[in-house]
Order: sequence, then structure tokens, then C-alpha cells
Amino acid sequence: MGFDLIDVTAKRAALTPDRIAFEDVLSGRTLSYAQLEDRSARCASGLASLGIARGDRVAILCRNRIEFFELMFACAKLGAILVPLNWRAPAAELAPLLDDCSPKALIFGHEDSQIAIALSRRNLILVALDCYEQMAAEDAVGPCDYESLLASAAPAQSDPRWPGDAVWSLLYTSGTTGQPKAVIQTFQMAAVNAFHVSQAFGVRAGDRTLNFLPLFHAAGIQLVSLPTLLAGGTVSVLSSFDAARALALMPRLDVFFAVPAVYQQLALHPNFEAADLSRVRAWGCGGAPLPDLLVERFAAKGAAVCNGYGMTETGPTAFVAAAEDALAHIGSVGKAQMFLDARIVDERGHTLGEGEIGEIWMRGPGLTPGYWNRAGETAKTFTAEGWLRSGDLGRRDGGDRFYVVGRIKEMYISGGENVYPAEIEAVLARHPAILEAAVVGAPDDKWGEVGHAFLLLRAGASAPDCEELEKYCRTHLAAYKVPKFFIRVDDFPRTAAGKVRKHLLKHTRKQ
Repeated sequence: MGFDLIDVTAKRAALTPDRIAFEDVLSGRTLSYAQLEDRSARCASGLASLGIARGDRVAILCRNRIEFFELMFACAKLGAILVPLNWRAPAAELAPLLDDCSPKALIFGHEDSQIAIALSRRNLILVALDCYEQMAAEDAVGPCDYESLLASAAPAQSDPRWPGDAVWSLLYTSGTTGQPKAVIQTFQMAAVNAFHVSQAFGVRAGDRTLNFLPLFHAAGIQLVSLPTLLAGGTVSVLSSFDAARALALMPRLDVFFAVPAVYQQLALHPNFEAADLSRVRAWGCGGAPLPDLLVERFAAKGAAVCNGYGMTETGPTAFVAAAEDALAHIGSVGKAQMFLDARIVDERGHTLGEGEIGEIWMRGPGLTPGYWNRAGETAKTFTAEGWLRSGDLGRRDGGDRFYVVGRIKEMYISGGENVYPAEIEAVLARHPAILEAAVVGAPDDKWGEVGHAFLLLRAGASAPDCEELEKYCRTHLAAYKVPKFFIRVDDFPRTAAGKVRKHLLKHTRKQ
């Protein structure tokens, strides 16, 4: 039996029509649950009028805004599949994703109109959320105006049952090879995640949370915005993170979730000491371990920030520390949530005992069924018994609390964003002066980790300066992937097989 969802906006409109579902922090605009249902149903009808049907992909490129969620629910009503795109990435990184998922429409905000122009192609329907400029590509279909589309459409009549195994969205995450892959997100995953979040943070009717984490990530949607909507609470939407605004909003919030870089910015802000944090009932953190000093800094103000752990593949909520353990078992990501089995295994997949370090494996109904068009990747990630190989190293204590102690993969996390060295190395290797590059993540007070790029130059090539290299990288990579330091080496430490021994590069002095 699956975890099906009942049409979320229709059900909420029936239960609590006048309660506020969304508030735009900057404009003050609000949307009731009745209005959310009306606009989502009209959006579904409007998309259908453009020829979008069940199973079709709808890409969206925008900052955090209420319309994103309208479109997300509209796709659910239609049976279409939403594909959020990373607005931090240049068109060169996004184009292969469109090739991979073949969306029928691209919906975009005004901040990203130029990227949308660059991505336009034959038979791709363009829908502008705001005023738009003339599209450069004559073979593109559109653009049409989102508000006009809704105004001209009657609310769609759709099946109130959203099957648990149906695909709701695709969330792209780069693999360790730098090749992008889309993690399938189903309605069942959303239902299980909402249950886990509600259990872990006590989300209930009338709660208010702040939505600012990027919506092209699972955390932006699921932690904790969608669970709050399912519970009948209010989501305050902030287009991007602003520490001063977030601190000013704390007296109105009940649940707050962020990545370590955000907690760092809050703690460093001059208004932090005077900020009133007493209203917030539950604090969550994920994406990377929260430094002990930050845990203690917030605890001193009465805020027990609970570390958690999960992946896009786990929906994402998998582990959450209990508030009483935030200081007592500092560094723990807590226990596996209700509908999740977890264990620590050795290289042969054998379960390890208390305190032993091995790979974290997980299994349960809240996990992704796999990767879009990547059967081989799916088979490598899951065992025949359904266990997800996380690629992360961990241990558990006698109280079944888990600790993440390292990563098997070379991936590092900068400002809450996953960064994969192979992708950066491939870009650097195309520079005319660079023969070979090796990138490693290193600790950083502000971002958690940043990239250190070690460069072996071509014979006779002049060494490019750091400013030139940064500019070069920014034309091919999202800003958070650009290394902070570029270090020239005469050669790399290598294994007998010629592979670079990256752990030794971390001890090389920056130049």
C-alpha cells in the first residue's frame, strides 16, 4: 500500500479556506488556501491549454516566490512533472539538463530572463512570470504571460488522488563525475517526508515558517515549507536569504530550518545578540555538520539547533537530532526517523557494531525510486534489497544516535551547496595554460568549505593570475563552485597507478 496524497490545495481549501497559506515578505502580499487552490487549478488548466499533459516535464527557473508553489501544485493536478532549475548556474550548465529531461515548457522569473533566452529552443514553450523582453530565438514558442494565462483559464477539474508512486518532480544533482542526474521525487516521498518533519519538529496547524532556501533543492521545498502547508500553516517567502530580515522575522516564526552557512551569517550579524528568538519552537540544520561553536552560541540564546542528515534521494529528511540532544550529544544527526531503516556497513555490506565507522545505508518508503533515465546509476546506488548506499561514512552510539564522520566521495559542501571536484577540474583543464588540475574542499569559517584548486601548468605556459582564473571559472560554473584559492604545483603526489593523492594536497601551502 502506497502513501498516496489527496489533492493538497483542494483539501486545504475545503478545510481552512480563509487561513493564510503564503505571505510574500517583501511585498506583504498574502494568499489564502482558497486563493491558492483557485490559482493552482487555473494554472493547471492554463498549462493544459498549452498542450502540457500527464508525464510532460515543466522546467522552472526562478527565485523563491509564491508562484513556484502554484506551479508545483498545478503540475500535481495535471500529472505533469516539475523540473526546478538552478538559477545560480549559467546557461552552459543548464542546457544539458534540458537535453536530459526534454521539458515541454520553461517558466522563468524576470531575474533569469537572459538565461531563459539563452536556453530557448524549438518547440519549447516559454512562460514569463513577470514582464519579459523580446525573445531572441524566433523558433521558440512564446513567451506567454503567466498572469494572463491564469486569468483566461477556468479552474481545472482533476483527479483528487495523487498516486504515491507517480513522479511529482525531478531534482538535479551532479554526480561525482560531474555528469548531472535527476533524482525522481514522488508523492509518496513528499508524504513520508511531511510525516517525518512533523514528528521531528512538531509542525502543526497555524505554524509559520520562513522559506528562503533555494527551491531547486529538496530542502527549499520540503524543509519545512510543504509539511507546513499540509498542516495548514503559513509559509513566509523571502526571495533570497537576508540575515537582517530573518532576525527581524524571528518573533513571528514557529519553525526555522537552515544550512550551517546561514546560521553562521545570523550569528555574525550585529543584530544577533539583541534578536528575540524565543518564539521559534523548533530549529533544524542540514546540508553539512553545524560547528559545535555555533550550536553553543545559539543554545546560549535558548535556541536548541538540531542537526539532521539526509539526501535528495531520501526525500530529504532521514535523521534529526532531538532538541534535548543538541548539546548533550553535540555533533549527532540524531536517530533514523519513523519510516526509515538505517545501518552502518563495511565494504562487504556487513552491519557494523556500536562506534564502528562505515558507510551509511538507508531503506524505506520515503526514498527515491531512482534516477531519471539513469538505470545504471540507480543500480549502483541501490542494493537488490533496496538499501541506498549513501557514500557517506558514519557511526552510531549506544543510544542509536548517528554521527556523520566523513564522505567517501570527494564531494564537499560550500554554503549549503554540494560541489563536485571532477566538474571543476574538467573546466580548468580546458584552460590553455593548464595541463592538469586537482580540486579539494577545505574548511572555511564563512562557507563551511571552499575549493582549493591545485594546478599543473603546461610546459612553457605563463601562469595565469587568480583574477583571470576566477573570471574564467565564472563563465563556465555557478559562482559557489568557483575555487577560492588557486595553487600552482610542480607535480602532484601520485599513487603507483598515477592517480593524484588528494589528501596530501590539503597540506600544501597556498601560494
